[in-house]
Amino acid sequence: MSRVPPSGPPGPCLATPEGSGGGTPRQAPPGLHVVAVPIGNLADITQRALDVLAGVDAVACEDTRVTGKLLAAHAVRARLISHHEHNAAQRRPELLDRLAAGAAIALVADAGTPLISDPGYKLVRAAQDAGLPVHAVPGPTAAVAALSVAGLPTGRFLFQGFPPAKQGARREVLAELASVPATLVFYESPHRLTASLADMAAVLGAEREAAVVRELTKRFEETRRDTLSNLETRQAADPARGEVVVVVAPPEPAGPADAETVDARLRQALRTQRVRDAARTVAAATGWSRKAVYTRALALKDGGA
Repeated sequence: MSRVPPSGPPGPCLATPEGSGGGTPRQAPPGLHVVAVPIGNLADITQRALDVLAGVDAVACEDTRVTGKLLAAHAVRARLISHHEHNAAQRRPELLDRLAAGAAIALVADAGTPLISDPGYKLVRAAQDAGLPVHAVPGPTAAVAALSVAGLPTGRFLFQGFPPAKQGARREVLAELASVPATLVFYESPHRLTASLADMAAVLGAEREAAVVRELTKRFEETRRDTLSNLETRQAADPARGEVVVVVAPPEPAGPADAETVDARLRQALRTQRVRDAARTVAAATGWSRKAVYTRALALKDGGA
């Protein structure tokens, strides 16, 4: 097991960066600084994040053009290094060598908090394994922002990220999550949203409450809260565009389902799913064993139900 070294005193105090109130930016402490940036509105960046970005030796970013616009908007000058999923394996040794030599490097995503639905954790892990300090510079995250406006329970939530693009794999993941007693949070691309909502309605339950939150912090920010079935219908008729987060309420608490309830759920599931998939979905939702539900599903299918 690797030992994660202490990150030093919380919130290193740096001078105000050039362009945001005067003064010369002070060098950031050595190490990797994981810096959250806005998810849309460029004003949603902390003073500490600006201080760190102005005071590091380099900023590792997904797209230098995107990060360049953010820094320019706040009059912060920094050396940008491209670091994304396609070149991370090649770039990582270079960054680690610089960190080992005492450099301060910021890691940013195009939007939001790094490592949330991106592969940056490998750089963080490698830095920790090498005994190098890693500092968190927290800020915006689309998942948490969506939870704050969805109007659904937030006491316990599970962040799934992007569901699989193909229907079969997506339904398998949803079946695994169907009985989780927590609010579910998904990212989804707008062109797959209708299909994803249809699968969520079929697997998680058509009447399960959910919210589609799009374009957070931007001009056309919108929250649609309804049942999954109604959200699917609305999305098909009036597509939500832009960056999308889907928040799904936890399942209604219930005791063990009786045979009549299991059969009713199976009949509904068998309309759109194969026997094996329907059995997995209903077993997850009712607490019955998958073998027992599969046996009942075969009987219903053979009986023409």
